[in-house]
Amino acid sequence: MHHRHESHGRGGKPSPRHAYYRHGPRRRRSRGGPRARRGDIRAAVLALLAERQMHGYEMIQELEERTKGVWKPSAGSVYPTLQLLEEEGLIRGTEADGKRRFELTDDGRKAQEAHEGAAPWDQVTSGLEPEVFRLKRSFEQLVASVGQAFDAADESQRAKIRELLDETRKKVYGILAEDS
Repeated sequence: MHHRHESHGRGGKPSPRHAYYRHGPRRRRSRGGPRARRGDIRAAVLALLAERQMHGYEMIQELEERTKGVWKPSAGSVYPTLQLLEEEGLIRGTEADGKRRFELTDDGRKAQEAHEGAAPWDQVTSGLEPEVFRLKRSFEQLVASVGQAFDAADESQRAKIRELLDETRKKVYGILAEDS
């Protein structure tokens, strides 16, 4: 039996009363603030490999470090890029110690050298104020400390932490409501 709000109209499409239309599509929010600008994965991989051989996970870590956490590409974007660049003959992968390390081929070095402009990781962070990085770092440290409360705190400590977080959240909204 279908409930009225779950019914589908003609063509199997949800009716306007369906949750999707009432509230819009559900979107994942990244922890730590607004979504970072996407960098050019292809250019970043070539630039990193111009410096030294690396495996995919190292590239992800390097990009996160060089952008102070603003850009951490997913494995789902890095590994397909590596495969594509290898198929194009721009990089070569070799197995070592159970990990596949990549290096530029001669064609890859030429393609990387032809790239003009700022490094891909600098393009991601250009225009961002230093305070953005400090705020993100403070937030990450807060999340880590609260995460410990789930395992290490007793019931009384958890209640105090929850009250502090509720008060802090209200103060943040108060700051955002202030006139500049």
